Amino acid sequence: MFDRLIARAQRSARLLLNRRVLARGLLAAAASAALSAAPAAAQDIKVGVTTAVTGQVAANVKEVLDGANLYLDWVNSRGGVQGRKIALEILDDAFDPKKAGENARVLIEERNVDVLFLSRGTPHTQAIIPHLEKNRVAIVGPSTGAMNFYTPVNPWVFMTRGTYQAEAAEIVRHFASIGASRIAVVHVDDSFGKDGMIGAQKGFDDTKLKPAAVLTYDRAKPDFSTVVPALRNARPDVILAIASGTALVELLKQTRAAGVQAQFATLSNNAATGFIKAVGAQGVGTVVSQVFPNERNESTELVREARRLAVAAKTGPLTPAMMEGYAAAKILVEGLRRARPLTREGIRNGLESIQGFNLGGPVVSYSPTDHTGVEFVEMSIVSRSGTFMR
Repeated sequence: MFDRLIARAQRSARLLLNRRVLARGLLAAAASAALSAAPAAAQDIKVGVTTAVTGQVAANVKEVLDGANLYLDWVNSRGGVQGRKIALEILDDAFDPKKAGENARVLIEERNVDVLFLSRGTPHTQAIIPHLEKNRVAIVGPSTGAMNFYTPVNPWVFMTRGTYQAEAAEIVRHFASIGASRIAVVHVDDSFGKDGMIGAQKGFDDTKLKPAAVLTYDRAKPDFSTVVPALRNARPDVILAIASGTALVELLKQTRAAGVQAQFATLSNNAATGFIKAVGAQGVGTVVSQVFPNERNESTELVREARRLAVAAKTGPLTPAMMEGYAAAKILVEGLRRARPLTREGIRNGLESIQGFNLGGPVVSYSPTDHTGVEFVEMSIVSRSGTFMR
């Protein structure tokens, strides 16, 4: 009898255990099914940037990126775009065109970014173009105003600012209008410098003036040992320098040390407080063209909006370079919002569908025959207090 009771108890225990195992299995299977049915976590929209984090123009680049991040951080804090956050993936090209091209390849083909953004420099952006066309990826806001990015229209390049040629021509016309007749030009001997010189020549043609001198220097190894004496001999009233970053700073310092007191003027690629700080007192009075509204003019909604975000983020005062980055980010986000689907080609199509988009003053429209962006030029001057006055 006792043995039968033990056997019955063992059978009951095995049955209970089997039921528990089955129940755990069913629960596990249900959990697994629920997980597989749930949507995958939304991926970030990956935005690739190759730019000069170090090198000649690093100070200016930092300000442009600071301005872009003001807007992108705000958008992400409100849920991103189409339920996805925007993530910048930045590679340093140290202002080397060859490295910029390789970085673009890595960002597109290895890191699988959805769109490129804010490259810096004319030959650098030229090195990126083949990778855009090969992989059908757009770039928004190249920080260059070279005409070859505007005409003919490249279907994958979306400019957000006006041309260097328009700036250079306007500088020459401005000085001619106030009585300057001897205007010399110093330009870097690359595609950026040559493009700017075309604009300067248009200004000379418009004003019936001839340049007092046209001088060049090497981008990779700037050497002004022959440029400065030639400027001294030319006796200019104004020196238009189509140059970048530390090279411009060195040119200005060497020219002043040689006793040349002509007024300097330069393009918007130097419209950053980094340039003012680097050149110091010698830069006071330098005229710098600007391609976005005055960052201190709060009558413009774009400026008021950027200022509110800058105050909240405690980034310090706005600068012209920050406004360039901020405006480019707004245009990028508008393109992402319009993208259906949110793929590389969808983003390109979304950008090209932008018509009459009000940035908060400036208005942007794209079409298959026009990828220009904001067209705006005005003059500013470096003040004794270390700011750009307009």
